[in-house]
Amino acid sequence: MRFVTYAAEPADATDRVGVLDGDRIHALPPGTTLRGLLGDDGERLHAAGEQALRDPHEVVALAGTRLRAPIPDPPTVRDFMTFEQHVEGAIKLAGPDVGVPERWYAAPAFYFTNPYAVLGPHDDVPVPPGSTLFDLELEVAAVIGLGGRDVSGADAERHIAGYCLLNDWSARDLQFAEMEVRLGPAKGKDTSLTLGPMLVTPDELAPYRSGTAFDLEMTAAINDEVIGTDRWNSMHFSYADMIEYASRGTEIRPGDILGSGTSGGGCLAELWGRKGLDAHPPLRPGDTVTISVEQLGSVTSRIVEYPAR
Repeated sequence: MRFVTYAAEPADATDRVGVLDGDRIHALPPGTTLRGLLGDDGERLHAAGEQALRDPHEVVALAGTRLRAPIPDPPTVRDFMTFEQHVEGAIKLAGPDVGVPERWYAAPAFYFTNPYAVLGPHDDVPVPPGSTLFDLELEVAAVIGLGGRDVSGADAERHIAGYCLLNDWSARDLQFAEMEVRLGPAKGKDTSLTLGPMLVTPDELAPYRSGTAFDLEMTAAINDEVIGTDRWNSMHFSYADMIEYASRGTEIRPGDILGSGTSGGGCLAELWGRKGLDAHPPLRPGDTVTISVEQLGSVTSRIVEYPAR
């Protein structure tokens, strides 16, 4: 199934949740949240979706509906780095002869990013204060449905409620500066994080299963110009690897977001690493960025000035 969170009418009403059927949204009862339907193997989520398809509280057209982030309030967001092509290209910003560290192959590294920064697929994205080297990152996030601690890799995928697109917006100049002290990324990453447009349950993707992920195309574009493509199954680590590592000695909880890290060709930093900073301008107000993954949809975001205070 494909679930969405969308803005209710009137505008001051609580957001609604629905399941997509073609180009129509079949709404669940008011007060329902996707996060509230998590916590088991997916039975509650699927039962709610089936009920909405049989007897929706309302049916609205997807076109013209303002979608929110599927999970607008995740407890945590862990962002990994699983695409070798991205790592190999972006790391060349440190020097043309710098290669992928051997340590990268030992475990799926991640950092915690800001759950307060989550934006929906129709929200504008502000350039962070003080940044002149703003960038996108095309990723796919797994949403945790079943919590756990010390989850084994063999059992890990049953903890996934579904997948959605993630754009980990990055102020590269701030990121590079703060990481000189061997901490971060912090302010280089915490102004915006786009999730959407929908939560796609794992059974919908089963026909495309291949290797570490799914054999589906990923595309990143700026102002309708494609800057890079990749295949989702080119991830070096699987989501099971990520869950096993993330939950080692601690918990994962329903609604947690685990980002795949940037796909190959999915950001400007990789292009700059391979071809130099003149290869493409950084993002500026007025630009539009579109990220797409087959079966998961696409998100187009408008870059804007950070609001004056």
